[in-house]
Amino acid sequence: MIPHPAHQPPAPARAFPSDAPGTAALAEHVLATGHGRWWTDRPDRPRVIAVSCARHALLAGDPTAVAPAGLAALAGHYVEAPDRFLPVLDAAFDRLVPWERMLYIHRTPVDPPRVPRGVTVRRLVPEDASALATLDPAMAWIHESWEGPTALAASGFGWAAFHRGRVLAVACTRLLGHRYEDIACATAPDARRQHLALTCVTRLTEDITARGHQASWSCSRDNRPSRLLAWTAGFRLSREYVRYVTGPAAGTSGSPITPESCPAEFGGPLRARGA
Repeated sequence: MIPHPAHQPPAPARAFPSDAPGTAALAEHVLATGHGRWWTDRPDRPRVIAVSCARHALLAGDPTAVAPAGLAALAGHYVEAPDRFLPVLDAAFDRLVPWERMLYIHRTPVDPPRVPRGVTVRRLVPEDASALATLDPAMAWIHESWEGPTALAASGFGWAAFHRGRVLAVACTRLLGHRYEDIACATAPDARRQHLALTCVTRLTEDITARGHQASWSCSRDNRPSRLLAWTAGFRLSREYVRYVTGPAAGTSGSPITPESCPAEFGGPLRARGA
């Protein structure tokens, strides 16, 4: 596949859905923010197109127009694609793991809970980049779709709970679409059970509503804490779907994807096909 910069989308980019919630907003996020990359099978009149950001990817077009080796750039990604792509995806990677997901839409406004004394919950500002850069390693995935802490801090699309300059919890727009904003949140392991993530999510969803958008929430079917947080924050289930986790490209050396290698965002076991 041939790479294209985020700010130069190939003509078939319209093949991806518009005004859609969840990871389906990935193409709109790349267009709006300049973070991510496009891929096509050939420079002119491409028949297959992919868009990727933060190890997530969408795939569209004619699967017969690309050889398995042409999809090597999507190794180690979380791929959404029509079922017709499954044979070529299966041949392209040493391991292809189906991953059951749940998509929620924000339906019910809720009041933010009180936070512990000494904790401040506020919108991120550019000066918070250094605090985001020193996040607990279990939380660092939160700024991947912005390609780093500096861009997230300056984006205006994040809220965080601070204590003495340290970020204890953060919620942000993970994927910025025209109509929907898919959000994510993370909490430091030693700051859980204090309702900090719920407070950040509540403030963020208020922002999203004020922008005339609607918040969505995507998580693993097996991630019960994430599902509970979504429900408590006023999100309601919209649909269930399957995404595919790709291992190393077929015939190459590399570590297979395991549940332990997935970031905390993706909590819950990944089951191999047929398991």
